[in-house]
Amino acid sequence: MSSLPASIRRSFRSPQVVGDDLQRFWNLTLTLAITEFRVRYFGSVLGYLWSLMRPLLLFAVLYIMFTEVADVGNSVPFYGLYLLTSIVLWTFFTETTNGSLSCLVNREDLLRKMRFPRLAVPLSVALTALFNLGVNMIAVFIFAVASGVTPHPGWLLFPFLIVALAILATGLGMLLAPLYVRYRDVDPIWEVLMQIGFYVSPILYVADKWPESVRAILQCNPVAAVLTEMRYLFLDPSAPTTADVLGSMWLVLIPVGLTVFAFVFGAWYFQREAPRIAEEL
Repeated sequence: MSSLPASIRRSFRSPQVVGDDLQRFWNLTLTLAITEFRVRYFGSVLGYLWSLMRPLLLFAVLYIMFTEVADVGNSVPFYGLYLLTSIVLWTFFTETTNGSLSCLVNREDLLRKMRFPRLAVPLSVALTALFNLGVNMIAVFIFAVASGVTPHPGWLLFPFLIVALAILATGLGMLLAPLYVRYRDVDPIWEVLMQIGFYVSPILYVADKWPESVRAILQCNPVAAVLTEMRYLFLDPSAPTTADVLGSMWLVLIPVGLTVFAFVFGAWYFQREAPRIAEEL
């Protein structure tokens, strides 16, 4: 943030966005995330199991349908693990964006009554989702070992894919949160967009199964790029990379640029709307 112009830095450090003390802001964000995480896992007897049940049940149903019924994944090495990992990553993406959508409205009492940095709310949602992803990835790695996947140097780059997905989801969350305060129709619109995104992203299938006529266009989706690279780095070093699917290394700048744009635009829009959020709730 130090490289930004002084006027923009002052705007972001206003009480409405991150407050006057960055250390206090990060401590507050972390406290909100940890509190939500504890409530989710320790509020029931089988907290972790219930959280893990959703992606596992979805994985089980889809795996049976696409291997035994549709015969889609039998030609893809480690298809079951690819499907499970894709679902876990998609669950993180949806949990961050859907949670951010209504987070300011859910914290209405807090935002109205206290001098509270607004940005801490959507960032705590993203951080809680990241905690959940870390827990769910334990099951993914156990499944990988059981499936016979051999660890290789590509695994060391896997966390960078999670960072890229987190940047994208957080940027969209910062955009959706103030939009929902002003326009409640954003909720059903985003729900439809997420359903479309699920089916046009290579979750149920791999990217090289797309028809060549639309392959490059669909691969420009940042989520598709993350999942394609995940397959290459985590499961199968012989699988095509995002550059292979797009046809050029330079075209990889498109999903990267869209990710950066989503974060920067989301941060800018949130900063612009922050002073009016409490009054519009």
